[in-house]
Amino acid sequence: MNLPTSDAASAETKLKPKQTKAAAKKSVSYVDAGVDISAADKSKHRIKMLARKTFNKHVLSEIGGFGGLFSLDLEKFPNPVLVSSADGVGTKLKVAFDLGIHHTVGQDLVNHCVNDIAVQGATPLFFLDYLATGKLENSVVETVVQGISDACRANGCALIGGETAQMPGFYAEGEYDLAGTIIGAVSRDKIITGDGIQVGDILLGIPSNGLHTNGYSLARKLLFEVAKYGPDQYVNELKDKTGASLMRVHRSYLAIIKKLTNGEVVSGMAHITGGGITENLPRIIPKGMGAQVDLASWQVPPLFEHLQKLGNVERDEMLRTFNMGIGLIVVIPAEKVKKAKAILNRANERFHIIGRIVRGERKVSYN
Repeated sequence: MNLPTSDAASAETKLKPKQTKAAAKKSVSYVDAGVDISAADKSKHRIKMLARKTFNKHVLSEIGGFGGLFSLDLEKFPNPVLVSSADGVGTKLKVAFDLGIHHTVGQDLVNHCVNDIAVQGATPLFFLDYLATGKLENSVVETVVQGISDACRANGCALIGGETAQMPGFYAEGEYDLAGTIIGAVSRDKIITGDGIQVGDILLGIPSNGLHTNGYSLARKLLFEVAKYGPDQYVNELKDKTGASLMRVHRSYLAIIKKLTNGEVVSGMAHITGGGITENLPRIIPKGMGAQVDLASWQVPPLFEHLQKLGNVERDEMLRTFNMGIGLIVVIPAEKVKKAKAILNRANERFHIIGRIVRGERKVSYN
């Protein structure tokens, strides 16, 4: 039915406020704010499958609950003490972004955390990860978690939960942050704190596999800003491409630590991470003692030597920034060194006698 002109105009006048009101009520979703829950749900299914590969009989929950449930084996740990540690991968992630390599950073994260509790005598039990990004890229997240899952399985550790956070506007496009928490256990009489270290004990250094996860801010500055190398550039001094030399996976020392502790030859162990030998070794040295380290006792890898030359970095700065080729220091009573060497040789593990415990003020001196 056609309305008279006057009535049509009247109707049009009456409709305008309704149309305006309808436009003002346009629905705004979480996706409009940059958080895609549906995309996250798809990724969760894949992550759940990766995590389940790490499960053992002590895992009592599925991925997706409010908390992960894990039963402690009281036969294996009759007088248990739980040992925990949390850490991240630092700016090694920046190199991963540049190279588009995401499958190794998860291994870096897990192995770093495993070493931190293993040096106290603990066996890894379970792990939880945290990945935060501005925009969820499912393939990247799944690749990172694949690395976490692989490393957890290699270390006998269950991945029982975690968090994948979408935080639009918080991170640059294509970037993310990664952190994790590990829980392990040790019987109370097997805890290793270093309180049994004596003057005259020998320092045994186990090689690292590169920078591991520390010193990357300085290394990136020297390689990419000072020397202006590209991440795919082959550098003669490194005998490798810059990116490849920086992305070598942080070693897990769990297996060799277990052999040494089972052999009862250890009085203390230090995982050499941020702070280098200078700041990590004193963490286990008792009051009234120090450490004497002979810098000529091992060959510093080419990567560290080239970094020093590029920036004319002072020796002390190098030693408290990088691991300088030593990722683990084991303190051995002098009378047990022969047995420790035999254990390491049987395991085909390289090592260097790098110094000894002396009287001092919980500091490292170098010669």
